[in-house]
Amino acid sequence: MTAIPTAAALPRARRLSATPGQIALALAIAAFLLLFLGLPVGTVLYVAFTEKGTSTFTLVNFYDFFRTELFMRSLWNSFYVSAMSVVWASVFALPLAYLTTRFVFRGALLVQTLGFLPLIMPPFVGAVAMQLFFGRNGSVNLLLDDWFGFKIGFMEGLNGVIFVQSVHYFPFILINLSAALRNIDRAMEEAAQNLGSSGFRLFRRIVFPLALPGYLAGASLVFVKVFDDLATPLLLNVKDMLAPQAYLRVTSIGIADPMGYVISVVLIVASVVAMWLSALALKGRDYATTQRGGGGLARRKMTPWEAVLGYGVVILILALVLAPHLGLLLLSFATIWSFSPLPDGFTTAHYARVFGESSLYIKNTLIYATLAGGIDIVLGVAIAYLVLRTKLIGREWLDWAASAALAIPGVVLGIGYLRTFYGVTLPDGTPLATLWITIVLALAIRRLPYALRACYAALQQISVSLEEAAENLGATKARTVRRVVVPLMAGGILAGFVTSFSTAAVELSATLMLVQSNSDAPLAYGLYVFMQSAAGRGPGAALGVVAVLLVALCTFISHVIIERSQKAKGMGH
Repeated sequence: MTAIPTAAALPRARRLSATPGQIALALAIAAFLLLFLGLPVGTVLYVAFTEKGTSTFTLVNFYDFFRTELFMRSLWNSFYVSAMSVVWASVFALPLAYLTTRFVFRGALLVQTLGFLPLIMPPFVGAVAMQLFFGRNGSVNLLLDDWFGFKIGFMEGLNGVIFVQSVHYFPFILINLSAALRNIDRAMEEAAQNLGSSGFRLFRRIVFPLALPGYLAGASLVFVKVFDDLATPLLLNVKDMLAPQAYLRVTSIGIADPMGYVISVVLIVASVVAMWLSALALKGRDYATTQRGGGGLARRKMTPWEAVLGYGVVILILALVLAPHLGLLLLSFATIWSFSPLPDGFTTAHYARVFGESSLYIKNTLIYATLAGGIDIVLGVAIAYLVLRTKLIGREWLDWAASAALAIPGVVLGIGYLRTFYGVTLPDGTPLATLWITIVLALAIRRLPYALRACYAALQQISVSLEEAAENLGATKARTVRRVVVPLMAGGILAGFVTSFSTAAVELSATLMLVQSNSDAPLAYGLYVFMQSAAGRGPGAALGVVAVLLVALCTFISHVIIERSQKAKGMGH
């Protein structure tokens, strides 16, 4: 006897086969990703592996790269700076993460919050502010010279890049490591203590190995971000690193020069290898514990001496990592700040200039970041729905392709867009690469993974039965998505939009290649131009404060949205 499917089973059965609308949507997304991610990156690879002016495959460009002393030095410098930035970022992050998760530490939430602040400032802006404090003639060295008769080269050459990058990116390790430490079963630490292990030995043998997945996630992100960064080395006049060399080759010699593309390929390979090695380091190991956090061992109270040492270390680290913010704020109000520990006087003229002459930068940024964020959440919702709610063949490739943008450095994407779309002209002869919409598309592709992950997580938390119920009542699939799925995903969609918006607002690596006129320039580009000269650093700092406030506001809104969404779900249950 043949079973007759029930009404409740029909929607699930229908989900097994893709509808024409879903197929069309998947093809449209695939075409968009191919055109604005695959094609530019493919163009970079093509130019790198072909002879100049021909289409003949060759490895001679890479041979030239590896036999050129400048490029090999740049490659080594990039690896060295990235590795040392991870080391110093770990030095900053480990004490903060351990003290706030393993001890009764008053102000732990404040410490974690302040530790996140460096991420809301563009690193190249922080570089200028840190020069004022730690440069050869900065506040710290002037005082050291006055009191003790010597100076320290905090910001000299590669040391300056390492210092700035480790201060800026250490929150990636802090956030991931803190989460990993909270999830460790405390009973395992208690068992180790009962067997005589304590102090640094306990941390080295038990706690840190169990938290290794979180640490490596943060460390690999720091390495990739530093390796790909363009503006910070340029502002510190360090040009013998790969990203600056790629930019300088294309801008000084031209988009036909193959060496800029070869360097771009090396940058891509380095990013992919760094992520692969971090995953390989965890492969085949078991980090699972029987309980999430809390089990067995409560946070320990510190002895008076431990408290003095602990709070001293935390205050020192926070003072160091918040120095760029303080320096930027002082510079934005300073009349003159040169060869003195503090500014000679204060003025609001820089802000007047920013909101007068430079308001175009702010307006362009709001337009570009809003459009990029809108594109990202539309694509994010669509890809998440296709992956999680359909049985479409190859749907996982959409997720993979969209997420692949994480491994593509901004300077590489900018070079790819310039080469790919400069030859595509409008009827009036204007190259497509020179239009402001190209900047929007580059920003959208760069930030798509952030919005996609937020949308993906939001959809995972929505029960399929709610959609089935709507379809059982006669709603079409499109109406169900519009009236049921999207409203329930609202919190994740908004969080994804805010994250995409705030990070796109201060993106420079990709846009630096694509800005053709000052009238189309976004805020990050304006910041870079201002910071190039001593006379422009006051207005540049004022514009930097505006950028920091903009990103901070977006970050705050994102947290509020997420918290309200979680509370609403909690009340619903």
